[in-house]
Amino acid sequence: MHDNPQAPSDRAFALDDHAVIEFAGADAVAFAQAQFMSDLTAIAAGQWQWSGWLTPKGRVVALFMLLRLADDRLWLVLPDVDAGTFAAALSRFVFRSKVKVAVRTELRVAGILASDRPGDARIVGEPGGVVAIDRSDVDQPRTLLVSSERSDADADRSTQWRAADLLAGIPRLGASQREQWTPQQLSLERLQAFSVKKGCYPGQEIVARTHFLGKAKRGLLLVEADAPLQEGGALVAGDADVGTVIATAAQAGRHLGLAVATLDRDASLQHSVDGVPVAEMPLRRPLAP
Repeated sequence: MHDNPQAPSDRAFALDDHAVIEFAGADAVAFAQAQFMSDLTAIAAGQWQWSGWLTPKGRVVALFMLLRLADDRLWLVLPDVDAGTFAAALSRFVFRSKVKVAVRTELRVAGILASDRPGDARIVGEPGGVVAIDRSDVDQPRTLLVSSERSDADADRSTQWRAADLLAGIPRLGASQREQWTPQQLSLERLQAFSVKKGCYPGQEIVARTHFLGKAKRGLLLVEADAPLQEGGALVAGDADVGTVIATAAQAGRHLGLAVATLDRDASLQHSVDGVPVAEMPLRRPLAP
């Protein structure tokens, strides 16, 4: 028990829907650079970036935090995906590369709804202890922790964490939404999560073509309703189907939906999801690394 009890915002709570995968070995960075959509040359050891793994057709399999702990050691902090299945799929591409892909089952991910380092891209702490990563946006300070320590579950604050992701335009992709959307359709340029200039990676040709030809016709839209929304629900404007809800969250009586919607829709029309009226909300500006 603490001598000086912590405020609720300063107490760590478990994020059990997150897991950690490690790349270790001389070719760890080169292997990740060849597989993932971000450019690891943009960060040094001790920094992190958003990244993702794509299908050959340029659809997002998963979005994750990529931590460059050292030149021979990377961590993926992976939400909403079975880490064992993901690591096994990546391992099929190792071939002769000097890298080991492993799920760090002893590591746990937790959150704190406070931060003293807003927008800082540094990784604070040591991999053998507690690693802290700032995840604040302009309205919500928060910190993500990775360590071997177990934190208590807290349904309310876990829900608040997920809602903060959606409010900042950070897609949380459930099973039905994986391999459905390109990085541009998920507006991942806001997170600086993909590169159109680095060398080849799965799906790179589709991503680059969309970027340079300016053919992205859909992007993220955040909506709010008075009733629960369903993942996969159809977003309608007037009588026209204009999008799909890809993730939902509820907080303090608010029901949020993050949708992929057509960019040329008529915003003046009443929008609804499966008959539930919704109102468009501005996305918070994420403090991307």
